Amino acid sequence: MAMNKITIEFFHDVICSFCFPMSYRMRQLQKLMPEVQIVHRSFALVQSERDFDAMFGSRTAAKAEILRHWQQANQNDDLHRFNIAGMRQTDFPFPSSMKVLTACKAASFTAGEAGYWDVFDALQKALFVQNRNIEELGVIHDCIRQSGIDFAEWEQHFNSSETLEAVEQDLLLARQYGIRGVPCLMINGKYPISGAQPLVQVIQAIKNAVEPQEETSVSGASCRLDDGGLNCD
Repeated sequence: MAMNKITIEFFHDVICSFCFPMSYRMRQLQKLMPEVQIVHRSFALVQSERDFDAMFGSRTAAKAEILRHWQQANQNDDLHRFNIAGMRQTDFPFPSSMKVLTACKAASFTAGEAGYWDVFDALQKALFVQNRNIEELGVIHDCIRQSGIDFAEWEQHFNSSETLEAVEQDLLLARQYGIRGVPCLMINGKYPISGAQPLVQVIQAIKNAVEPQEETSVSGASCRLDDGGLNCD
């Protein structure tokens, strides 16, 4: 399919359940359409521990509610990979966003978009399949080593204030675009595809977006920030 240059900004959060199936589909999209440039962008559903209290009443209550989101996301996932029963048995609180988003951004400074993506997927697998506490530095380090990027260089970036600033710039960009939930694809900075859409619908939306006379806005299952609460459906 011949078309003009396409850049897709893929906004996502490591702790976002619907971003897990969407990342898998975007991997498939990249194989089918290697000419598409995919840029990874951070979106923080839970920026601080206080957000759990505001959204769910407490961090303890958050885990039970979020596991219901996992059930919906597991139905959306092409491979049905979520280990929900295993997560119920864990004794750690549900992780927040910023530490793991910073880890991913540090990976992009170390090994480009491919490095970001590999670390993002490793962290999501650690949470959703292996039920590990991805806020623990040791778990993050395991995921970095698993990705194969240079650990020493990654660690320098991870500890740099510039990396956190880059994450915050992504969050600002999301607000400028009007993005309130993830996953969200922004095609060429103009056309949004919201939610964990089937691959065929994503491809069709891309085709529609590159037609000058057409604009497209597609919505699907996502994790959203609505009136101070976190909703995933």
